[in-house]
Amino acid sequence: MTEQELLKLKEILDTPQKVAIIMHKSPDADAIGSSLGVSHFLKKLKHKVTVLSPNVFPDFLNWMPGAKSIITYDKKPKEAVAAIRKADFIVCLDFNGLKRIDELGVEVAKADAVIMLVDHHPQPENFADIAFHSVKASSTAELVFDLIEKLGETDRVNKDIANCLYAGIMTDTGSFRFSSTTTHTHYVVAELMEKGAEITKVYKLINDNNREIRLRLMGFALMEKMKIFPEYATGFIALTQSDLKRFDYKDGDTEGLVNEPLSVQGVVFSALFTEKENGEIRISFRSKDTFDVNKFARANFEGGGHVNAAGGMSDLSMDETIMKFLGLLSSYKKELTGK
Repeated sequence: MTEQELLKLKEILDTPQKVAIIMHKSPDADAIGSSLGVSHFLKKLKHKVTVLSPNVFPDFLNWMPGAKSIITYDKKPKEAVAAIRKADFIVCLDFNGLKRIDELGVEVAKADAVIMLVDHHPQPENFADIAFHSVKASSTAELVFDLIEKLGETDRVNKDIANCLYAGIMTDTGSFRFSSTTTHTHYVVAELMEKGAEITKVYKLINDNNREIRLRLMGFALMEKMKIFPEYATGFIALTQSDLKRFDYKDGDTEGLVNEPLSVQGVVFSALFTEKENGEIRISFRSKDTFDVNKFARANFEGGGHVNAAGGMSDLSMDETIMKFLGLLSSYKKELTGK
């Protein structure tokens, strides 16, 4: 963020605004936590705030303060669109391109409001008037705290804001085990703890809040659906609609599953293929070390993300998508195995 952008932001926040906060499609704890953290902060500054999501989010994140007031486009499209059209100021959190918010992206692109982007994904599109962006940040939630600090307003951070931001940081760092975790990340967490973040409570609400059938889905996926290819240091899990319906699938039930093949000795690249109701295949990619899944997803599956965590999609059938994926591995063998 330039000094000019910071001054512009301060000027905007000096007077009450109608604000629309938007997170990416299929939001995770970082998207929701950073969005709600910004919402609570701006409300303290007397702004009128509406938080929007393109679609529904996992039930296990409903505990976050303010989560129940989020307007989802897939359930209330007219309200979501109206909030964007009425907004003086739009804050986009945890995504780097308008296609990540589907139909809402069309509305943002033609909005008269000042648009701000807060994000840590690489290669952001140039759609915002103000950008606070860093790929070095562990999470967008970490950047939100940094932004509040730049504004000189950390005294306004309370327990609700701290819990929301901590949830985003904890999950996006894999409970602080991913390489994105830095000394600055721990500094921010320490500050959030000083402001009242309940770290044990937040961990339990996110990780110890499973439906029994979700654990059975996880067991089935690992026992029956996980495939390992040692010659390519790669593993994947593929779940069809039939598989998901068998276990009464709900949004968020496969959260973290893509990481499991990486725990197998020698595996550095993992993929999770999930068939949606419309037949589209959604793909999550994870990697260890230097294998760049952002480049892999962008080049082959209309996706992108971070070096070690990315997503993509396929309009082929599940079998065709898997065949395509396996066919690509030989081209990446040296990067994956060093041989």
